Amino acid sequence: MSRAALDGEAQATERLADELRERGVDEARLAFVLGSGLGAFAERLEDPLRIPYAELENMPQSAVPGHAGELWLGSLEGERVVVQRGRVHLYEGWSVGEVTRCVRALASLGVGELVLTNAAGGIEPDWPVPTLMRVTDHIDLQGRARLARRHARRGRVYDEELGELLASAATEAGVELESGVYAGLPGPSYETPAEIRMLRWAGASAVGMSTVQEASTARAEGMRVAAVSTITNPAAGISPVPLAHDEVVEAGQVVAERFCSLLTAFVAARR
Repeated sequence: MSRAALDGEAQATERLADELRERGVDEARLAFVLGSGLGAFAERLEDPLRIPYAELENMPQSAVPGHAGELWLGSLEGERVVVQRGRVHLYEGWSVGEVTRCVRALASLGVGELVLTNAAGGIEPDWPVPTLMRVTDHIDLQGRARLARRHARRGRVYDEELGELLASAATEAGVELESGVYAGLPGPSYETPAEIRMLRWAGASAVGMSTVQEASTARAEGMRVAAVSTITNPAAGISPVPLAHDEVVEAGQVVAERFCSLLTAFVAARR
């Protein structure tokens, strides 16, 4: 990315942070990003303020079904939280800067912890659909340059303590939670059976088209990061039927109660 582009993205992020500050988002210290079909969690917030992305001049907005395009600010288990209900993706034509802009704006406002969620294809043949998976690490195969040099840092992205809190929350809520590695590919097409065999050989348990850019950037910005994948469909070569996005959204609706209970118990466990 050129210096001019970096400067332009930094200015857009600063303007977005100003817009969010005016709405009171700087009161929150914990943020969630909700993936395809997983927006029901936002409705758990008490006294929520709903901010459509369309009202934010510098907020990119997705056209993908299952991504409502709203920011919710409210209280949950006595804590102020902000929920990003829907995200934009590289495969829609957005840049890395645009994909990670809201995360960087939230970090600049003092939000210190981020929980990313996504809908993913399952690579483990023994896992039923839908299954919830705590992300322990990721494989970034999206092939895009980092926003800036500091975002190229490698190492542990996902916070171990937050991951353990997710595991404890799952036990408390009576929700089964697997754990594994998430592989992020660019999309928009689903993976081939050969690609899935490669990913399984590499140690991935789930595959999707989001999360890795946001997670790496958030970590570089000093945030503590955790992530949960909802396995909404078996990956190609494992599934006997063609894959479709409608299937992803429907599975998200099926698992919504378990998903919401897990995240609510996670917030309570942090106290």
